[in-house]
Amino acid sequence: MGAPRPHTTGAGVSAEWRALTLPSLQIDQDAQNAGMAAVVFRGSKPLCREFSLVLEAKAIEHEVTQSGDTWVLTVMPALLHQAYEEVSRYSSERSASRMVPKTMELQPLSGAAMGAAGYVLILLFTAYCAGIGLFGADWLSLGDLDAGAGREWWRAVTALTLHLDQEHLLGNLLFGVFAGIAAGRLLGPGVAWASILGAGALGNFMEILIAPPTHRAVGASTAVFAALGLLAGLASRQRLPLRERRWYRWAPLIAGICLLTLLGAGTAHVDVLGHALGFLFGVGVGWLHARAHTPRNHGRRLQIIAGAGAVLAVCAAWLLALSHAPP
Repeated sequence: MGAPRPHTTGAGVSAEWRALTLPSLQIDQDAQNAGMAAVVFRGSKPLCREFSLVLEAKAIEHEVTQSGDTWVLTVMPALLHQAYEEVSRYSSERSASRMVPKTMELQPLSGAAMGAAGYVLILLFTAYCAGIGLFGADWLSLGDLDAGAGREWWRAVTALTLHLDQEHLLGNLLFGVFAGIAAGRLLGPGVAWASILGAGALGNFMEILIAPPTHRAVGASTAVFAALGLLAGLASRQRLPLRERRWYRWAPLIAGICLLTLLGAGTAHVDVLGHALGFLFGVGVGWLHARAHTPRNHGRRLQIIAGAGAVLAVCAAWLLALSHAPP
């Protein structure tokens, strides 16, 4: 019985597989009949090591040895067929052509820095107004996320613009600018920041509904993690049609979750629930953008309308909050 030949292989692997000609397979069969180790692959050291990892992942016992100028991957005769199948399947996946979606081929959109500048100005202006108590109001108590004030839905927006101290503010400015610029280059500044604000506000509003009545929080970090989720969701949805291994398709989302775990958790004063909700809603919004092919839209009018809508939403939320200030 002859050893099975590999299926479709890529250019980088097929040349190595061609070394396994019919005579060499006959030699391997003779070795098998003699009870010796059967050769699965003979070629370069890097590919031997790579195929060795494949067999190791499938718990197939094997050995990698050097024979002259070539390297040899061998298994026990009884495992030869299974080893060939695993290496052949891996080789086919490795060489599958990658069809890049058109949305991933677009050039970065302009204006991302302008959108980030608007984000910085809003946070700094709100910090200044809260610091001097403009209009004689306590901006922190009027605008923070208060789970006990569920009917005051505008707090889901105003809480994104408030911070407890300079360190808190600077941290969210730094991370928010980087995440916002990345999103702005993919979606355009107006659409990106409107999406970030919407996802962050949804995360805060959900937190108001499910958090204990005594829970209170402030900070743009929920919006920052919404921006991170937006990028992860957008990239993950775009990679789904690609003909590549499952881990590669979901790599952006996995990377986003890792960043959420590293940066979104901390001491008892960190709003972990808000960070997680912002990230989840950001992933959902990014997924919808990718499905609707929003990155293909380069219209300036759409960017202006979306950006202006985001600014007006923040202003309207603060007008509502200040209108409820005690006399």
